Amino acid sequence: MTNENETPPGPVDEQALADEWAQALQEQTGSGKSDSDDVFASAPQFDGAAPAPTGNNDISMVLDIPVTLSVELGRTKVPIKYILQLAQGSIVELDALAGEPMDVLVNGYLIAQGEVVVVNEKFGIRLTDIVTPSERLRRLSKH
Repeated sequence: MTNENETPPGPVDEQALADEWAQALQEQTGSGKSDSDDVFASAPQFDGAAPAPTGNNDISMVLDIPVTLSVELGRTKVPIKYILQLAQGSIVELDALAGEPMDVLVNGYLIAQGEVVVVNEKFGIRLTDIVTPSERLRRLSKH
């Protein structure tokens, strides 16, 4: 259900959003230039159109395929009887320690680790470690 007073979301201005995050991260680090400046400067800018094909190994064919990106705070195993006893205000202890990097997963596969940032009351994650392609392949072969 939507509120009648809400305005429908308009087109997303990717550059304005990237600039807003870059500015917030810059303020958070307190330096004149943040690591995110390099990330946003080197990140591809999407205008909604697919890039022109460049040959047989054309990656543009997969650029618009949606994937699920999730950030995992931690995990735990509990018996079903414990789940059935959960109520509002219950606390579930996770295996991760406070301050540990969080796992960033794409379609359930670890691709990076990072730390939480808050910008304009929205959560984000600053990537601190990227899993190399060879490491991702090694982990996939174990499954």
